[in-house]
Amino acid sequence: MATRKGKRTTDAPSKADLKEFRKTNEAIGLRVSEGRLSLLSRKIFNVMVYHAQRLPGKGGNAPIDTDAAKNYYWIPLAEVARDAAYDSKDVDLLKECALELQNIRIHSEDAIQWTSERLVSSVKLVNTSGLKRQGGTLWFGFAFPPEVESMVMSPGSYTKLSVYYQALLRSGASLALYEICRRYATNPSRLTNRQEWEWWYGALTGNPVTGSLPEYKYFKRDTIKTAIAEINMVTDISVELIEHKTGRRVTALQFKVTPNETSISLPPVIDGGMVNRMMALGMSQDDACNLLASTEEAKLAATLDLTEKRIANPKAPKIESPVAFFKTALRDNYAAPVEVARKTVLQVEARPKPDVKASIGRVRDQYLAARAQDALGLYQELGEDEQAAWLERFKDSDAAKGINVARGLTAPTARNAFSYWFAAQQWSDPTDSDLLAFAAQRQDRAAGGAAN
Repeated sequence: MATRKGKRTTDAPSKADLKEFRKTNEAIGLRVSEGRLSLLSRKIFNVMVYHAQRLPGKGGNAPIDTDAAKNYYWIPLAEVARDAAYDSKDVDLLKECALELQNIRIHSEDAIQWTSERLVSSVKLVNTSGLKRQGGTLWFGFAFPPEVESMVMSPGSYTKLSVYYQALLRSGASLALYEICRRYATNPSRLTNRQEWEWWYGALTGNPVTGSLPEYKYFKRDTIKTAIAEINMVTDISVELIEHKTGRRVTALQFKVTPNETSISLPPVIDGGMVNRMMALGMSQDDACNLLASTEEAKLAATLDLTEKRIANPKAPKIESPVAFFKTALRDNYAAPVEVARKTVLQVEARPKPDVKASIGRVRDQYLAARAQDALGLYQELGEDEQAAWLERFKDSDAAKGINVARGLTAPTARNAFSYWFAAQQWSDPTDSDLLAFAAQRQDRAAGGAAN
């Protein structure tokens, strides 16, 4: 039989790997009235909550002996980057996300009081060896406003979340939906609250809900379906969309939540250097992070190289909009496939191995099986001479060892082995983005079949 490459075995995370923390339900699905919540700022806030709950108190580990330092929680910045799956030594993007959190305003009100506070009151970076020097330890200090600190340290009604699973998610919408749905995983109905789709737009995107919202079909296609596919692949729950209609128009949404026994491990996806390169072209941080999360890394890097070289070329006409040129080059695949393949090899060789092994075998096998069918169809469209040439190459390959190919591809075992081998000759190994898109497409077809 043909050898299937890259299959990994399931290895459930240990209790220590999970790094669980308690998050008050009031802060889950937080709707922003002012400011914005990006993927990295959501992750960093959760990391702050996790460490605040495990530290003995404020002022411990303080790298400087001042009265003000006693009012901060202190952890090495390297731990923040690791727990947030931030794959860069660039501190500037982390600073920007800390500022984002300070710009988030939240309101709370009950029968006797109304309160308006920022999500994070203060952030401090300290290196006693000097901020601009290479040596020493860079410490991250943070403080919450009084109401937020009370919710963080003494949450009344809370949900247990995990730093481990949040690190695997690649978009802010995926993380927001995961947190909301995780809250209902132990509910007897396992159904989230029913809310208008506009409410879900604000909760998942982290943007204020204004009058200029996209049409629902685009919100579903670009945000909800991708978030669901990713949650179902990499976390401990599975999520299913439930639409409520008034006539033919979708007006409200719910999500059904069930436990998921297997998950996969993905490498960190927030590369600060790549984000800064896109921002240098004039792109916003949110757009850059979204592209980084949704685009195959090698293709993105190759297209950035091409765009930067084109801009720097003094003999070529001036590019009026570098962002527009870059997006067009990315969409139309200006970067040569050979260059993309070269960068893929370099990135795989340089990428650190995941600390925790998990399985994507089932999704990968389904992807390869579907691709093998496509490859067999492609082979059958070739001329007789080309078919004969490919068959001879297959007979000489390791994939044909132990298989009777005397009658060509008439035997099912020979045909099956050939289809996998021929597919591998036509296309490279699937990336994480390929598998995620494939899972979303399968889920969409399954939902369409159930509806019919």
